[in-house]
Amino acid sequence: MRIASDGLPATIENRTFDELAIGDSATISRTLSADDLALADALRGEPGPAGLAAICSTALIDALLTTRLPGPGATLRRHDLHVVRPLHVGDTLVVTLTLRAKDAADQRAVFAAHGVDQRGAIVLEGTVEAQAPIERIVLLREEPPRIDIQRHQRWDALLESCRALPPLPTAVVFPCDRLSIAAAIDAAAAGLIAPLLIGPRDVIARAARDAGREIGDLPLLEAADPAGAAAAGVAEVVAGRSAALMKGALHTDVLLHAIVTEPALRTQRRISHCYLFDAPGRPEPFILTDCVVAIAPTLAEKADIVRNAIDLAHALGIATPRVAILSAVETVNPKIASTLDAAALAKMADRGQITGALVDGPFGFDNAISAEAAGIKHIASPVAGRADVLVVPDLEAGNMLAKDLEFLSHADAAGIVLGARVPVVLTSRADTLRMRLASCALAVRVTAAVRAAATSPRAT
Repeated sequence: MRIASDGLPATIENRTFDELAIGDSATISRTLSADDLALADALRGEPGPAGLAAICSTALIDALLTTRLPGPGATLRRHDLHVVRPLHVGDTLVVTLTLRAKDAADQRAVFAAHGVDQRGAIVLEGTVEAQAPIERIVLLREEPPRIDIQRHQRWDALLESCRALPPLPTAVVFPCDRLSIAAAIDAAAAGLIAPLLIGPRDVIARAARDAGREIGDLPLLEAADPAGAAAAGVAEVVAGRSAALMKGALHTDVLLHAIVTEPALRTQRRISHCYLFDAPGRPEPFILTDCVVAIAPTLAEKADIVRNAIDLAHALGIATPRVAILSAVETVNPKIASTLDAAALAKMADRGQITGALVDGPFGFDNAISAEAAGIKHIASPVAGRADVLVVPDLEAGNMLAKDLEFLSHADAAGIVLGARVPVVLTSRADTLRMRLASCALAVRVTAAVRAAATSPRAT
């Protein structure tokens, strides 16, 4: 038998039907985690300890059959299992299969299944029938598949961090579809915003009913169309009655046009969009910018994109964010303009033109987020493999990357526009209610950070 470097057999070998003997047994154990509970809830639809015991018992039995007894080539025919007691996170389940009968007519093997917890209390009893292999099979042992459980605890933490902050007066521009009005109403109920709804009352009320909500006594300002609603929302901010804008069921460019053409809302910064991504397999959320506003930003515009992202990171409590400037490669290449911009931005940070963060680049996406990838390429940088902020070269690259993360990696994203006098909650039509609430929370945190900075001793 070959032994792997971790001390375990390098191969998995089965036992054929003829080699099986009555009384043969195999045992497997697992200490159950919160991920096991979440997976059991999702697969079985029976949440809680009972579902955990059932799903984990059958999973361990399947593992025994296909890797130990009989091993590769065995297939489960049927089982009759009875869960005696529930299991909880932290319990250890020990499952044993013992061969009780063989049927040579169809190579059927019947096993008694027995499961106990760490105290020896019976958890599972029953029988399992399997089709035993008739030929020798030897397989290389492979790494088990990894399952990432995403509970959106980061969004929960983000929303919780806003609980002590006052609701943000927000002009909600044209919330005339089910998702946008539901998000405004739910964000108000959560204490995140104090919304002013702007648009046609009858359409908004109908959209709310379609979403199972009522606008109730929420203030509403009549506006006939998206452009009129955007202009009215901007006017509310200029007048000081609203401290943020929130996109409803209108095109992004309609709302942004109303913002950038109003001198009172402009600052010295270029406006830009930031996503905060909660991605499976990542220990912390990260910021991705700019995937929505700047089509082909110049170096000066990229500097503002970086500054806006740094401000968001600070508002989220990241004292010194690590900012990775992305390109196709991690070395400067005069033929790839984005690598030149990345190097210039890094040097601007070295010279104090960009402050409050560690900025480096160029990086490929892999070596910006993976320490292993950065190590393979021998990249020595405090940012490599540990980036909190990813800055894309242009809108095309960023938009495709953002959609890949969302639709292929099942990542969730909150979105906000920065660089104007007030934050703009900018969501996509495909965003879920959870993502829209998280976007509102970003605006609350950004506004709180700006106000705190304005009243700090250094500001005065």
